[in-house]
Amino acid sequence: MRATRGLLLWSLALTALGVVLLLNNFLLLSGFNVGALWPLLLVIIGAVILLRGDIVPSDEARSFGITRGSVESAAIEISAGEIDVSVQGLQREGRLIAGQYAANSRPNLEVQENNHANLRMDRAATPWLSFADWSVSLARDVPWSLFVTTNLGQVQLDLSGVIMQRGVIATGLGDVRLVCPEEAFEPLFVRSAAGNIHVIVPPGQRVQVRASGARTFRVHADTARYEAQGKGVYLARDAEYARPLVEIDISGTFGDAYLA
Repeated sequence: MRATRGLLLWSLALTALGVVLLLNNFLLLSGFNVGALWPLLLVIIGAVILLRGDIVPSDEARSFGITRGSVESAAIEISAGEIDVSVQGLQREGRLIAGQYAANSRPNLEVQENNHANLRMDRAATPWLSFADWSVSLARDVPWSLFVTTNLGQVQLDLSGVIMQRGVIATGLGDVRLVCPEEAFEPLFVRSAAGNIHVIVPPGQRVQVRASGARTFRVHADTARYEAQGKGVYLARDAEYARPLVEIDISGTFGDAYLA
């Protein structure tokens, strides 16, 4: 849907610009300075980024899969730059990670002696015109350390069923959507400088959310699902206390946080 809206906006903008240039060539717009329209290009690019998370559509995504082998724990670092990222649990057993990536950004794998795997996906390894979204699926029976950063991209994390050791997710201009994991040994940190943060907690899970940020960053908590424990602290209602507590720290500068 984002791709369709982005293409539609580009098409309408180019058509309007072409009409203006045509009228100007036939002297139907007397005294009009066509050169004054150049800031419109920045407006269009910014609007497309907000709608799509990148500038142009791309079909350069490549699929990949890595078997688990003897790996007992893993960490993945994703430096996405202007690329959208989605992370979810892996349905197929026997694999450590699978998904799709943009050109030259296939995860580099390093396995240490203690059967701990380190993976890295880097935007710097990808041609600057390649904007294929990254989609990563993680093994559900391995504790993960997850580090995701973007400049302009959006991040969608469905961590239900994934065991988390720790997590740090940060965006510059872009939204974050997080479905909480059932278990996290350490707090998860989520930050967006200019974007919204959505935290979704499935019924029955024990989750505590701590929110902080500038005055321009507001928190909207569903009172039917969350109980305020103090300034910026929210505890999920109707939790099953036999479940482990998941702690989430969210912060931002411009935007809103939605707890559902």
